[in-house]
Amino acid sequence: MSEETLEPQQWVERYADMMYRFALVRVKDAEAAEELVQATFFAGLKSQHTFAGKSSEKTWLFGILKHKTMDYFRNSKKNISLDLNSEEADRIHFDSAGHMDPKPVNWNMDPERAAENNQLSQVLAACLQGLPEKSHKLFVLKEIEGMASDEICKEFNIKPTNLWVILHRARNQLKLCMESNWLNTK
Repeated sequence: MSEETLEPQQWVERYADMMYRFALVRVKDAEAAEELVQATFFAGLKSQHTFAGKSSEKTWLFGILKHKTMDYFRNSKKNISLDLNSEEADRIHFDSAGHMDPKPVNWNMDPERAAENNQLSQVLAACLQGLPEKSHKLFVLKEIEGMASDEICKEFNIKPTNLWVILHRARNQLKLCMESNWLNTK
């Protein structure tokens, strides 16, 4: 890839909205998302001399934002309650063979086309926002950011079984939310 020159004076116009949406889905707090984007731009300005041009300007900035988001989660872990009380998502049950009962609805959609569906993306973002704070943070770290389970457990000082239960409930709640909010609008 040819070396790219950074254009900091264009960052807000080019990337601010995308970066804000990216951060908002992850942190579930509009003010925090704005602060993360601002912190990303500031960090980019401070470290622009280290940009080697091995990726695009956009990729480089989103990489900084991803690290800022991880730092946000690490710093806010003190405020997260990991109480394992029953949640609404516990309505999903499994039969004796381990299959979900009732079975998930067949969405009859190609996953690649689903990823391009703007309406689906909006409903998914809304459903993610509806997760309880602890479930949201841990789900984002594991499923969106790709953080390893053992690292999450260490970071939040929880046992793997607790993480599994929280993620299980989050997935179930997302399933219920998606089925009731997206499938009914198709």
